[in-house]
Amino acid sequence: MGDQGFLKQRPGFSTIAIHAGQEPEKWKSGAVVPPIVTSTTFKQPAPAEHTGFEYGRSGNPTRNTLEECLAALDGGKYGLTFASGLGATTTLISLLNKGDHILACDDIYGGTNRLFRKVAERFGMEITFVDFTRIELIDESIQKNTKMIWIETPTNPLLKVVDISAIAKIAKSRNAEIITVVDNTFLTSYLQRPLDHGADIVVYSLTKYMNGHSDVIMGAAVLNDDELEKRLRFLQNAMGIVPSPMDCYLVNRSLKTLALRMEQHKKSSLVVANWLLKHPKVTEVMHPGLPCHPQHDVARKQMTGHSGVFSFKHSGGLKESRKFLSSIKLFTLAESLGGYESLAELPSLMTHASVPEEQRVELGITDSLIRLSVGLEDADDLIADLDQAFRAAFE
Repeated sequence: MGDQGFLKQRPGFSTIAIHAGQEPEKWKSGAVVPPIVTSTTFKQPAPAEHTGFEYGRSGNPTRNTLEECLAALDGGKYGLTFASGLGATTTLISLLNKGDHILACDDIYGGTNRLFRKVAERFGMEITFVDFTRIELIDESIQKNTKMIWIETPTNPLLKVVDISAIAKIAKSRNAEIITVVDNTFLTSYLQRPLDHGADIVVYSLTKYMNGHSDVIMGAAVLNDDELEKRLRFLQNAMGIVPSPMDCYLVNRSLKTLALRMEQHKKSSLVVANWLLKHPKVTEVMHPGLPCHPQHDVARKQMTGHSGVFSFKHSGGLKESRKFLSSIKLFTLAESLGGYESLAELPSLMTHASVPEEQRVELGITDSLIRLSVGLEDADDLIADLDQAFRAAFE
């Protein structure tokens, strides 16, 4: 199948995932697998003189190990983890002040949209949602008080691909203090490294592909800037949005198979997408790996392939979507994505129900739009499941 014209994968990704931050010499026991340190407090040799750790919220050996590995995988200097992806987002927007302006993708995760509209705006921040595939709109929409540009690429749930380097250049040319953030949840550091393309911060819901087993809620941010890291580290501690040592252990474990999993997600999703492309009841397939995708060339310029999550539209409406989703057997009707199991959902009523109806209509998040997360099952079995669900929905 080859690379479909995408960027070539960097050598050594799996080696970094297995070894970065995992040195057995860090532990007196010489443990090859980093231990789970559950202690909330640490002995100090003298008052206010600690040996690296003092209180679990401020730092934890298991958490530090994960953060070091995450930073290495993205080619960054610093990694910070949080209690959830939205916890990471909350911390990032807390870098800003009342009156500051955030310029954001119009098509983003519903929870991010809700946080910006219902929380950030209540604290006096200004939010503007713009179609980031239209680069000319970026320059037009930057204001004197713009302090952060929030990119999600590919977007959720319409899978639009945004040119990271082009937007980062515009931002810096207008104001060097603008922080460019890229939500890289859909691709992970294996398939895209936003810092290499000019982003200041890359953010993740580690709940998804990075953990990949649907059993941990966690978020992360990776960056290079020393001053930004100090500000974020302060907020991580001051706000207390930190993950547990057990969850950090689980994500650190999962990173060891990330490359293998992403390769399979990438291959299987393209097989399923190509099958859907030929289905008589499918009107559109939104998969950046397909040559017919409107931003396919941008995707090939900044990605090493696409993951297992993508969307499609069918010729029916809500009735057919309900019947289709109640008929699937291998796919599970559920929110989230990125696990080993295949999931399907209806964004208009599920993950993006909190997005205002007029915005959903404008974006095209209709009742005929279904989002899939192709897991690690055999692709032929998944296709057979979709086939019988289509027959049930349109009989």
